[in-house]
Amino acid sequence: MAGHSKWHNIQHRKGAQDAKRGKIFTKLIKEIVISAKIGGGRIENNHSLKIIIDKALAVNMRRNTIENAVKRGNGDFDGNNYEKIRYEGYSLGGTAIMVDCLSDNRNRTISDIRHAFLKHGGNLGRDGSVSYLFTKQGFISFDTGNENQIMEIALDEGAQDIITNDDDSIDVITTPEDLDETKKIYHNADISDKVMVRL
Repeated sequence: MAGHSKWHNIQHRKGAQDAKRGKIFTKLIKEIVISAKIGGGRIENNHSLKIIIDKALAVNMRRNTIENAVKRGNGDFDGNNYEKIRYEGYSLGGTAIMVDCLSDNRNRTISDIRHAFLKHGGNLGRDGSVSYLFTKQGFISFDTGNENQIMEIALDEGAQDIITNDDDSIDVITTPEDLDETKKIYHNADISDKVMVRL
């Protein structure tokens, strides 16, 4: 009888899933460390940290792993000294681009970013060259949902805009400060067909 055993197939599939999950965990831990370093380790005062922790919990990261990452960001633990760096530039056609990076080696990172810009016909700009064109906003995206109910809550919470897309998905745009509270109200109202929250 030819072929692999069922056990071998399961083992191979599980190994691939674990590797993929490991990459996601590593990325989220870096983001938690940086966010805690920049905005502090208290989620009440740090909206971006709250959003990243919610993402980590959604992919089943253990709470003590999250707490250790927050402590490392606060300087309680030793570890790689990651810093958040923003690069600005233009791509083909003059499209403005901002790139946010987590790096433990500033020189290597700028070299990689400059190479990526040049390879695709763009160029790296100076600090402030395109940032004035961008506004930081909170997005709550619904795959589907009751448009009237979503709109009513958005108006009550002072959302900045509501966009209904061609595929019937709905985006609610808020300020970064109102994002967490608005998300909680949607959750309490039990409007959650697949909600994605991002800054």
